[in-house]
Amino acid sequence: MSIKNIRMEVMQTLEKNVDSFVDEFLIPAEKIWQPTDFLPNSQKDTFISEVEEIRELSKELHDDFWVVLVGDTITEEALPTYESWLLDIDGISQQPDNGWARWIRAWTSEENRHGDVLNKYLYLSGRVNMREVEISTQHLIADGFDIGTATDPYKNFIYTSFQELATYVSHNNVAKIAKQKGHKSLAKMSKIIAGDEMRHHQAYSHFVKEIFKIDPSEMMLAFQHMMKHKIVMPALHLRESFGAKGSLFDNFSTVAQRIGVYTGFDYVDILKKLTVSWEIDKIKNLTPEAEKARDYLMKLPERMQRITERIVVPNTKFEFKWMIPA
Repeated sequence: MSIKNIRMEVMQTLEKNVDSFVDEFLIPAEKIWQPTDFLPNSQKDTFISEVEEIRELSKELHDDFWVVLVGDTITEEALPTYESWLLDIDGISQQPDNGWARWIRAWTSEENRHGDVLNKYLYLSGRVNMREVEISTQHLIADGFDIGTATDPYKNFIYTSFQELATYVSHNNVAKIAKQKGHKSLAKMSKIIAGDEMRHHQAYSHFVKEIFKIDPSEMMLAFQHMMKHKIVMPALHLRESFGAKGSLFDNFSTVAQRIGVYTGFDYVDILKKLTVSWEIDKIKNLTPEAEKARDYLMKLPERMQRITERIVVPNTKFEFKWMIPA
């Protein structure tokens, strides 16, 4: 039997429990928070004063912070790209509809709220050029992305496990900075978004654990493949108006590292957490090739830590079209 067919069988086995995954890791629309819960109520007389308060508090947060928040918002709003990618994975079918397709759409519906609330908040803050933000979002969706997983469910679940944890870290650190500057509502909003990301990480991480039980060697090799090629960030192709595809990501990444929202050390820490969570040191019945892959993965965090410690993040002042000139 081919590797692809084996993966299809594993996905079909796990699909039997998809409904329980939805119940355990996702929250019904009527019970979960909605963007309106964190925004000024336009139907109340206090709407204008609440907006003015947001605008005043937003002045206390420096440009680097807003650049990172814009990048996070655009990344969240590029959700159509991620949904269409995941719906193409082996074992996920819309014709006929299967449990995995329902999971992807339910997950997407929760994630959609993040970009929605952040976009509205940016608009109300008065700190950014929303037209330029919207252009970048449209480009990112149109440009698509290649995360190096093809249609392999094992590699895709490694990616989503890692990436959901990375977005948790990013939003959580944004919340810390906002709180330090007295921007309590933005801090609360970012903190609860981070909570969603952690819950979604736990779901995809659980899928990986289940696959390790059924097909340990191939799952180990998939993990090694993704880490050898590194986890590509969803915003890799980020650009501004009239900019080349991907021309903005390096500058954005530098700013995010400079203010401590998402750094190389976070990347290493996530890798460590995944290897511990999946208990890869205890997995049995591996092929010789998979044993070598495990050895590589066990040594990788320490090696990456040493490399990261030597990286110097530049203090260069970058110009972003997203920002309104002072």
